[in-house]
Amino acid sequence: MGRWNGLSAALPSECAWAAIPVRSAAPVRSTSPTLSGQRCGITPCKKASNRRLSSAQRSPELRAAFQNLYLYGNVFGQSPRKRLEWTRGLEVTVRDLSKSPEPVEVLWLVGCYPSYHPRNQVVARNMARILTALGIRWGILGKEERALGDCDRLFGEEGLFEMLVENNRRLFERFQFEKIVLLDPHAFRALEKFYPRFGAVFPAEHYTTFLASRLQQLRPWLVKPIKARVTYHDNCCVGRRCRCFDAPRALLAAIPGLELVEMERNREHALCCGGGGGGMWLDAFITQHGGRRLSDVRIQHALKTGAEILAVSCPFELSRFEDAVKVAGAEDRLKVRDILELLAESMGLNEGGGP
Repeated sequence: MGRWNGLSAALPSECAWAAIPVRSAAPVRSTSPTLSGQRCGITPCKKASNRRLSSAQRSPELRAAFQNLYLYGNVFGQSPRKRLEWTRGLEVTVRDLSKSPEPVEVLWLVGCYPSYHPRNQVVARNMARILTALGIRWGILGKEERALGDCDRLFGEEGLFEMLVENNRRLFERFQFEKIVLLDPHAFRALEKFYPRFGAVFPAEHYTTFLASRLQQLRPWLVKPIKARVTYHDNCCVGRRCRCFDAPRALLAAIPGLELVEMERNREHALCCGGGGGGMWLDAFITQHGGRRLSDVRIQHALKTGAEILAVSCPFELSRFEDAVKVAGAEDRLKVRDILELLAESMGLNEGGGP
């Protein structure tokens, strides 16, 4: 009981927001000694304490993200009309179902970061090339796509989350598809686990498991060797929460020349990157209150392996870890790349190429 009494005392304070709710075995750095070293299984307590956690205690960046979701359907506050900017110059056919509805095998929910963030747009273009090369009939929702809203549920904005669920349910029901595929692990888990609670049931898969299940189709395309030592970071939602550890590694192992090495903390024991559950908008808040970014810690784990590439499978991780590499002054030692980028390079489909 002592542990929970301590958490009860700490929850009303600002330090509670430094605990990213991923249920990791990672210690939490905070200004409160009560929370220091606690497991991140704090989500249930936070839900019960939402009334005590006023919006004034949240970071301005997090409040802005929520407002953007409400007004624009994306965390960047960008116009929905710009969701297709990542397709500019793309040499493969992009079926925009919002303009021309047609049955497809895969409804690809591109996500906010791959749609708007320049670094992640590269990953989105590679995904489009890979799907096309495999002969998969795929389509996107274009300007009608909206965020799924998982970070809102975790941070107590359940009204906003329920609004997004209902809007997305109505949107998805308008189209014919066999499966939804997502790049964002948080969105995938929201759609798989939490949407059904509101009657929104749709078959969904993260891109790593989707492509790994088609590895026999993929192998003949993987012809260009990538001679590099690579370590993979298990993201929390697909990894620890959904117990999917083998699919990403199978994709990496299929690339000729690639040497896969493991960090000391891997699979179910992997350290969180700190970006999930709204953490993407809490970095400044955490450091201002004496904390340390988990992404900075994780980069040190990767550097210890001697790896030249840190492979990821989450849009958040790409930008977070690249920033952490710069903070560590290790740009000449470690590159951060999404698995899709490595696959596309080995397939000869990366930027400037095409099927």
